[in-house]
Amino acid sequence: MTANVTPTTGMDSTELRKAFGAFPTGVVALAGMSGPEPTVIVASSFAVGVSQEPPLVMFAVQQSSTTWPILRDLPSLGVSVLGESHTEIIRQLSAKDKTQRFAGVGTTVLPSGALLLDDAPVHFECAIESSHAAGDHEIVVLRVTGLANDHSKQPIVFHRSAFARLSA
Repeated sequence: MTANVTPTTGMDSTELRKAFGAFPTGVVALAGMSGPEPTVIVASSFAVGVSQEPPLVMFAVQQSSTTWPILRDLPSLGVSVLGESHTEIIRQLSAKDKTQRFAGVGTTVLPSGALLLDDAPVHFECAIESSHAAGDHEIVVLRVTGLANDHSKQPIVFHRSAFARLSA
């Protein structure tokens, strides 16, 4: 079968977004304490296995983000791989109203200031290794400084603009 590929020049951004959305991804919350205030970004652009030595992961964030400049300056970030129990709060965590993002959300603050969401299948404690401009996003490489796995919990997947559960 031959694919009929449309050139991206002049492409409708909606079609490109749909094409990107056809690739299932995990969803993470990147969070830390900025003074007394918890700060979070939810991302579906997170990638593990960038490097094992040193242990590196990465994600992409929109350059227009008003939250990223706050997180970028923190010494440590918590990365919580969101799970099935987080389905109801994912949109709350990424809401425009930053004052309500953590309302009713269980968290743990590490001594480094990294903030982790309770009940996540995987937690990483990270420090920013490097960042690179990439179109309208910034690619951020994080060095993993700590981790925890809970194999009894299942991650949530973002696919075609909806959250889904994995099934065997």
